[in-house]
Order: sequence, then C-alpha cells, then structure tokens
Amino acid sequence: MEKMREETRLMQAVPREGSGEMSAGTSCDRRNGGGAAGEKHCEEAILSAERLSAGYGGRAVLHEISFSVQAGEIFTLIGPNGAGKSTLLRTLSGQLRPSSGAVLLAGRALSSLGERERARRLALLPTRHPEPEYMSCREAVQSGRYPYTGMLGLLSAEDRAVAENAMRLVGVEALAERDFRALSDGQRQRVLLAKAVCQEPELLLLDEPTAYLDISHKLELLELLRKLSREKGMTVVLSLHELELAEHISDRILCMREGRAERVGTPEEIFFGDYLRGLYDIREGSWLYAYAGKTAGLRVAGIPLTEQKAER
Repeated sequence: MEKMREETRLMQAVPREGSGEMSAGTSCDRRNGGGAAGEKHCEEAILSAERLSAGYGGRAVLHEISFSVQAGEIFTLIGPNGAGKSTLLRTLSGQLRPSSGAVLLAGRALSSLGERERARRLALLPTRHPEPEYMSCREAVQSGRYPYTGMLGLLSAEDRAVAENAMRLVGVEALAERDFRALSDGQRQRVLLAKAVCQEPELLLLDEPTAYLDISHKLELLELLRKLSREKGMTVVLSLHELELAEHISDRILCMREGRAERVGTPEEIFFGDYLRGLYDIREGSWLYAYAGKTAGLRVAGIPLTEQKAER
C-alpha cells in the first residue's frame, strides 16, 4: 500500500498539458506559441495512414485505418489487448507491408524510401528485442548511426559525439561500458531508446516503451519524450497501457478496437464521460464501473490502471 501511495504521489507531481499547470490552447499552440507560424506548422502532416489494412499470413489485423500526425506532436495509441496497436506501429515503420492502403511520411509513400533514408527519418523502439551478440552499451547506442556511415560503417568524430549526447540525454552514460546482454529489461529499454535518439529521426515510434520500467523511470521517459517533442521538434507516436500516462503526455490519442481506429481526440475529449467504459467493455455493476466515467480517466483512489486491470 505504501508503494502504491508513492507511485500516486509521483504521478500527480507530473504536470499535465492542458491543465492549469501548463499553458492552455491547442496542442499546436503549445508547441509553436500560437499565431500564424503555429497554424502553418499544424497543417504539416509528418505521418499519414490512408485506408491502411495489414495482417499476418492472410489474417487481417488492421482494417482501413486513416489518420494523420502533425510535426512535433505526441500521438498515443490506446485500446484493449489485441486491438492492433503493435501491428499498426510495425506497419507505420515499414517492418510490415500493408495489404492495402498507404503510409505517407511527409507526403511521400514510405514504400518509396530506401532503407537508409527511412532509418534517417524514423526510428522504432519495439517492446521485445532480439538477443544480440556481445556489445557494450556504448556500441549498442552507436549502432544507431548506421544510416549515416559509409560502406565500411566507420564512425566519424561527429557520430561518436552524437552517441555520447544521446546517452547523456536518456541518462544511461553510467552503463556505457557494460555488456548489453547483462542488463535488466528496464536498462535495455533505456539503452535502446538512446540508440533511437542517436538516429536523430524526425519520427520516433515506440511500442509500450514503459514496459519493464519502474515508476520513476516511467516518469523520466515521459519527460524525455516531451522534451524531444517540444525542444527538438521530434514527432512521437507511441502505444501505452497506462491510461493516466496517456492522459498526461499526449497531444492527441487514437483509440483502437478490433483493428479499427474508433476515435481520435485530445485527452480532454477521450477521457471525459463514459467513452472508456465502452472501449474497454466495462459493464454496469462491475466494481470499476463507478470509476470509469471520471473526467481524469480510469483510476481507483488515484492509482493509474493498465489496460489489463481495466478489462478485469
């Protein structure tokens, strides 16, 4: 119980954009300071999905999903388990070819980009990672410079400096000489995030990036993603289980169910009223029903709920 109280205190300490603790206005106003420049920026779609369908082995998982993400936006995917969030991220990254429809990156078909150009423009941090052969954490981060090296893969002084800066930014410089294989899941996640940052992409895709992280590192990640978006102009698309984190960090949220994009809106639009009860199929009479319609989202006594807890 004491641990739960501490997690609640830490969660409440993070200001939520759009609340009284941060400047009001649209998400684009907050990124660009409003005005004509901000309006122009908001018209720029860095990422678009057009009637996107995809699946595995002839089994359809995504069904004609359409949406766009603006440059510098933090765009979060939520929905029950099996809704298709991971499949959508794999398709947006180019790892999975769509069965129909298209993914556009700044107006260009993703399928028209070569491997190196794609890696310069977007990075994907998946939930599960292949087991590498021996490499230090520094080498793992430096591998994010692959799109910028020549045929021999030799790192320049600039490449090494970018890698060191990425490690400092994510807070993993103390792990630099450690064997990557010997790290905990949470440490690996942070090192691989540093690798993704090292790529210097315009678009960062993250599949459940808070998996394996304790509460303090979850909050550090939230603040880092916000910094990358607001200060460096990086566009962030991520999936989250923790609904309160989604409420705090997102400019807009895409709600998915059964492979379809059911609703897109600001956190205020998504977390207000009864909508989440329907999305997670929370039935009247269940112990959670009375809490699921709260303005601030799905939580009990201030404790943020994961999708799995919401479904139960």
